[in-house]
Amino acid sequence: MLYSKIEGSGKPLLILHGFLGMSDNWKTIGTQFAENGFQVHMLDLRNHGRSFHAEGFSYTNMAEDIVAYCQFHQLTKIDIIGHSMGGKVAMFLAATHPILVEKLIVADIGPKYYKPHHQEILAGLNAVDFTQKPERSDVDELLKKYIPDFGTRQFLMKSLFWKEPGQLDFRFNLAVFNQKIEEVGSALPNDLHFEKATLFIRGGNSRYILDDDFQAIQKQFPKAEFVTIPNVGHWLHAENPALFYEFAFNFLKA
Repeated sequence: MLYSKIEGSGKPLLILHGFLGMSDNWKTIGTQFAENGFQVHMLDLRNHGRSFHAEGFSYTNMAEDIVAYCQFHQLTKIDIIGHSMGGKVAMFLAATHPILVEKLIVADIGPKYYKPHHQEILAGLNAVDFTQKPERSDVDELLKKYIPDFGTRQFLMKSLFWKEPGQLDFRFNLAVFNQKIEEVGSALPNDLHFEKATLFIRGGNSRYILDDDFQAIQKQFPKAEFVTIPNVGHWLHAENPALFYEFAFNFLKA
């Protein structure tokens, strides 16, 4: 069963993080929803955070994990928010189990295919040799050679944990990601559709959802609406959480 943090009571709202992320990334926004009429489930997807590790790593696998989670917790008529890879999971779930999902919010990702673009990040992560028992500062210094952006490194460092006294490790399943990185960019099959209310929120400085993508998106999500948060990139919910929450809350409550 997937690990989750559950807060609040009311309408079930599932929140799915992106690639290499975890439920903790959504703590602030999740708590806001929990304080305003939602039972919020912030999940760790398979091979991420505190959830189980598995060789299978596809959007079909991850969507079925969510179905099993909802069955276990007796959740029906859910709303769901997914960012980046989590947005792809949410799209797969909504399109294959439309009875389960009422409203869908997708943050800065489209259903199209994306070329692998995490090579430098994976190279940095693979360069860390935990058998040398590095400290957190040592890991950061090593990652800096591959990932100069401080914010990206801090995001990745959140997945460091003490596996045992004196022994750090990453919570995510790096070995599987190395083998199956192509899966992260997989497209939603053209024959899958979701006919209910859907909101795509994109970052104004991001290139993940272009104006030219709108028409193709609406073929698979005919009720899709689009909003843009100005002056933010792909990490839109972290860069402007107030406006992200406002867009998402207004859409869910409409």
